[in-house]
Order: sequence, then C-alpha cells, then structure tokens
Amino acid sequence: MAIARLKLKTNEQIRVSPVRLIDAENNQVGIVNIEEAMEMARQAELDLVEIAPEGQPPVCRIMDFGKYLYELKRKEKQNIKKQHAVALKEIRLRPKIDPHDCETKVNHARKFFEKGHKVQFTMMFRGREMLHVELGQEVMDNIVIQLEDIAKVDKPSVMQGKRMTMFMAPK
Repeated sequence: MAIARLKLKTNEQIRVSPVRLIDAENNQVGIVNIEEAMEMARQAELDLVEIAPEGQPPVCRIMDFGKYLYELKRKEKQNIKKQHAVALKEIRLRPKIDPHDCETKVNHARKFFEKGHKVQFTMMFRGREMLHVELGQEVMDNIVIQLEDIAKVDKPSVMQGKRMTMFMAPK
C-alpha cells in the first residue's frame, strides 16, 4: 500500500545509470555508476532504493528497505490513532418529562460533550401531545439554558412530523 503510493524501486528494478547516491548515514556520496552503487549497498548489507526517479540523475539511497516500510506503516497507525472521530449521540425526550428525568438526560449530554461528541435532542410527540408543541419547546429551551456553559446550539429545534429535533455541539 505504501510502496504503490511512493513508487520506490529497489536493487533489481533500477535500470538507470549513473545515479546520485546517498549512503546509509545520509551523507551524499555523489554521482556514481549503478553497478558501483549496488556494490556499496551489498558491502553495507542494505538495499539500494531509488527515492527520486524524476531527478537528473535519479537519486538513490542505501537503506534497510524492510525497516523503512515498517516505519511507514507505524507512522500511518500513529496518525490514525491521533484522529478523533466525532460521534453524534441522540437523547430522546417526551414533552411531559419529569424535571428530575430531564436533569439526568442533561447530565448524560454533559458527559458526551466532555468527550467531544455532538448531541441530537429528539422530542417525540404522541397523539394529543401534538396540540401542545409549546410544552416541548419549553423543555428544549430549558436544556439549552442548562448546557450553555459547555455547549452551543448547532441547529435550533425544528419540528419534523411528530418529532422536534435540536443539535448541540461542544464549545
């Protein structure tokens, strides 16, 4: 995977002569014949790798190719570990929710924000509750007030069918 992206060539694949040679200690040897460069690599018990084929002359380096590939894979894994995927968490509510239950849900949301996640609050209405959408809006507004120290409203509450949704993101 890394080889295809870098298009590095090793001993058997290099056909161009002469080449600019860099030795194992990163010192520039100069422009040498390809046979001489391969012999120097054999003496050092390392590989000759073409790292810049577009150069005039092409640049080759004496290195341990297997170790180099291992280091590349390790760096890729480290970069993947450092990435943090922001997840969208959903908290479902009802318009007649008890204040203590609402407080519990707000505390759950607070923990999600501390971990860096976004939270979607979904207010679900059933039957005759649809006549009192303002009760659901009051609960949503109360949640925003309780969480304003740690989060901000990403998308305000919007009615979609029998559901009211609001998105909040950490500050």
